[in-house]
Amino acid sequence: MGPQGQNDKPGIILTTCWPGAACRMGLSHTGALVFNNNRTADSDFTREQEDAAVINKLVSHLPLQMLLYFNMFYFPCWWFSAVLMLEVKFFYLPGYYQALLITGMILLTVIEAVRLYLGYTGNLEEKVPELAAFWLLSFMFQLPVLLFFLTDEGILILPLERAIHSLYLLFLLTQVLASFLALRTMTRKLTLLFQLRQFGKVESFRHAGMSPVYRLPYHHSVLPVSPTNHMYH
Repeated sequence: MGPQGQNDKPGIILTTCWPGAACRMGLSHTGALVFNNNRTADSDFTREQEDAAVINKLVSHLPLQMLLYFNMFYFPCWWFSAVLMLEVKFFYLPGYYQALLITGMILLTVIEAVRLYLGYTGNLEEKVPELAAFWLLSFMFQLPVLLFFLTDEGILILPLERAIHSLYLLFLLTQVLASFLALRTMTRKLTLLFQLRQFGKVESFRHAGMSPVYRLPYHHSVLPVSPTNHMYH
């Protein structure tokens, strides 16, 4: 037995993590738990055909990408309009509403830049952690702040504000739904790859140009891979 004798069991993969890997893995597991949809097939043959189709399929969500693209152009228009309306009514508002609106605008601006970047990266490169973070930011931060802007009559909502906030809310709701569907597809692919690797079935789906780690085309991995070498014992 060599110096690494305790790890001489076949099939065990030793990897090392890089900074930030814990957060990415946590988002991956959260996305898998929330969005994965386990189901059974009527026959093994049909299931294998479906498995091969899922592995070799690009799962980037086109409607989500279109929404992100148009959102990127709409947000500057929304921001300038919202700032202009805030300046018009600012001195007619109580002090606490002034502070809330300024804080809300800053939060929306900063989070929107991060959110769009995560959405683009997660969807185009099929990365579950980034797309899960995009979904959480949209649902947990942007949506509540925007609903406050749109529903609290104490902030003296102007007609232009109501129009631009309603359109922005429509963008957010459709992006939340589209990213939810995209995450379900990606987590199903991730879970299937994990299961197939456990039984050594991924080899049967290999073809030229696929990633040596996941048998997927390069730049299309759904798993957070460590750049360090893997050791098999």
